[in-house]
Amino acid sequence: MFCKKSTLVTFLFSLALLFASASASYSQDAAEGESLFKNNCAACHNTSDETLVGPGLKGVSGRRPIEWIVSWVHNPQAMIASGDKYANDLYNKFNKAAMTPYPNFSEGQIKGIIAYIDAANAAPAAPAAGAAPAAGAAPAAAPSSGGMMEILLVGLLIIMVLVLIALLSIVNTLGKLSSSEANESGKPFFQALSENAKSLAANSAVKTGIIVLALLLGGKATIDAAYGVGIHQGYAPEQPIKFSHKLHAGEYQINCNYCHTGVYEGKGANVPSANICMNCHNAIKRESPEIQKIYSALEKNEPIQWVRVHNLPDLAYFNHSQHTNVGALECKSCHGDVEKMEVVEQRSSLTMGWCIDCHRQTDVNSKGNAYYDKLVEVHNKDSKTPLKVQNIGGLECSKCHY
Repeated sequence: MFCKKSTLVTFLFSLALLFASASASYSQDAAEGESLFKNNCAACHNTSDETLVGPGLKGVSGRRPIEWIVSWVHNPQAMIASGDKYANDLYNKFNKAAMTPYPNFSEGQIKGIIAYIDAANAAPAAPAAGAAPAAGAAPAAAPSSGGMMEILLVGLLIIMVLVLIALLSIVNTLGKLSSSEANESGKPFFQALSENAKSLAANSAVKTGIIVLALLLGGKATIDAAYGVGIHQGYAPEQPIKFSHKLHAGEYQINCNYCHTGVYEGKGANVPSANICMNCHNAIKRESPEIQKIYSALEKNEPIQWVRVHNLPDLAYFNHSQHTNVGALECKSCHGDVEKMEVVEQRSSLTMGWCIDCHRQTDVNSKGNAYYDKLVEVHNKDSKTPLKVQNIGGLECSKCHY
C-alpha cells in the first residue's frame, strides 16, 4: 500500500515539475515573442481582432497549423505562387499587399510570437501593440541647466538691484534739489530740470550708474549669446515629405525601431529608407501627393533628402544602443513626446551640461547584467546611494571626447 502511495506521489510531483517547466518555457517564449512582434510585426498587425495594415492576429494559432504559419512567415510569396487557397484568399482580401518575408526567423521564434499573441489576448490588460520594448524601468531623467549659469545669473541680478537702488537714490536727491530750486525761483519742475541738464550730465555719480548698467546689460546679452551657440532647442525644420509622427508613432503605435532600425543596436538610429515606407505605402494612400514623392524618389533612384533635426557636434561621441539597449532609456527621455508631434522638433538642449546632469542623476541599469556585479558590490561597500552613471566614469572627458 505504501509503495502505491509513494509511486502516486512521485508521479504527481513529476507531473507538477513538467507543468512548471512547460509554463516557464511558454513564459520565456512569450517574452522573446513580444520583443520580436513589437520590432517587426506591430507596424502592420494588432494582437486583437482589429485590422491595421494586415489582419488582426487574435486566435491565429487556431486558424492554421504551425507548419503553415512558419512557411507563410518565411516566404509568403512562395505560398501564394504555390496556389495555396488560404494564402491567396488572404492576399486578395488585403488588396494584394505583399507581406514582408522573415526567412531568418526560426520556428521557435515564430512560436514565441504566437505565444505572445495568445498571452496578450488572455491577459486582462494587454500591452499596446506598438509600445517600446520594456527592457527595464527607464529613469525619468529631466536634467536641469548648469548650476554655474544659475549662480552667475543670480549674481548679476543682485548687482542690478544694487545699481537700481543707487540710481533711485540719485534721482530722489536730484528731484528734491530741483523741487527746492523750483520753489525758490517759482519755475515748474521740468523747466528747472531741463535748465540743469548740463549739470546732471556732468554729475560723476549719474555717469557711473549709467556705465555700470550698460556694462551689466551688455555682459548679460553677451553671455546669453555665448551659451546659445550651437543650441537649437525648438528647431523644427520643414521636411521634403510631410511625415506625421503623431499619426504613425501615436495613433498607429508603430515602434520607433521599425523605421529607425539602428535605435537599439547601432551607434546611430538611422534615417529610414524609402523601401521601409513602401512596406505599407505600396498599398495604402498611394494616390496621396506626399506618397507620390516617395514613388518619384524610387523611380529616379535618389534618396529622400530628409533634414536632420537632432545633431551633435563631431567632437562628441554618442552611442544610441548604449543608452536605449544597455541603459534602457526611453526615446522620449531625450527626444520628448514624439508620438504627440505633428512636426518633430528638438525638445532638449543636448548641451554638455545637460548630458552631465543626466549622468549624475541616472541609476545604472545593472539588473540582469553580470558585467556590473563587481562594480555594484564595490560601490555598495562605501555608499548607500544607488550606483549612478557618474560612478562608472560617466563624467570623464574621454567618455565622450576621445
